Amino acid sequence: MKKEKFNFAPYILILPACLLMGLIMIYPLGKVFYLSFQHYNPTKPFTNGFAGLDNFITIFTKKEFYNALGVSAKFVACEVVLQLIFGMIVALILNQKFKGRGFFRALTFIPWALSGVLTAVLWSIMFNQHFGVLNDLLSKLGIIKEPIAWLANTKFVLGSVIVAELWRGIPFFAISLLAAMQGLPDDIYEAARVDGSTKFQTFRFITLPMLKNTIVLTTLLRTIWEFNSVDLIYSLTGGGPVGKTTTLSMLIANQAIKTSNYGYGSALSVVSFAILAVIAVIYMKLSGFGKEEA
Repeated sequence: MKKEKFNFAPYILILPACLLMGLIMIYPLGKVFYLSFQHYNPTKPFTNGFAGLDNFITIFTKKEFYNALGVSAKFVACEVVLQLIFGMIVALILNQKFKGRGFFRALTFIPWALSGVLTAVLWSIMFNQHFGVLNDLLSKLGIIKEPIAWLANTKFVLGSVIVAELWRGIPFFAISLLAAMQGLPDDIYEAARVDGSTKFQTFRFITLPMLKNTIVLTTLLRTIWEFNSVDLIYSLTGGGPVGKTTTLSMLIANQAIKTSNYGYGSALSVVSFAILAVIAVIYMKLSGFGKEEA
């Protein structure tokens, strides 16, 4: 039997893409892991050198890490749950047939298309204590007597940031879930109507189970994105006041940008990466992603 000659052509064709992927992803990731074991601060070159596990020991012995992790947990949990709920409601509405549906579908996508910095500017104006529309509206409704400094008050600042990010994140779920709904077979719904199923029963026992994989994937992706979110929080509050909006990603940004402590910042990034990896594995395992219902 004649031995087949190995074909190098496919591998040669994908080599440029692999090299580019390695350049823009693998190398930076490896650099972060390398710097996490180093004392590296460009402003203090005389202190640079191998640090061993010093950076990681500092992380787990500092209160700021646990505070930032707690803020991240609250922020991510609120964002993902609320974005999923409101995104589902919007998707169900946009999945109905009504006049101007295409226009409203396009309109829904606008907040998602805006950058985090621009979103922060819009909401900082609305949250402004002196001329913000939110204080003006609440005052006219008689809900508040005095203007509230939403982004400076420790009681309201995290909630204010959550609202701003919620507005930006709902379209992601709405569009993703709507796209999945468009692919669901009509014959199942027709059979449900014939059997006398109510709209809620149809949603509970047909739509939700068939959207399971989409929901699992979108919530996981959004969890990762929100956990790593920096732009909107940095532009709105900078992590303040008194660390009330300092998430783990904000703590990393502050260490790298404000103090130029890249070794410690890289170690924080590695810890953040490990936390997200564990969450992703456990979530995918518990959700049974990709497994069809029996």
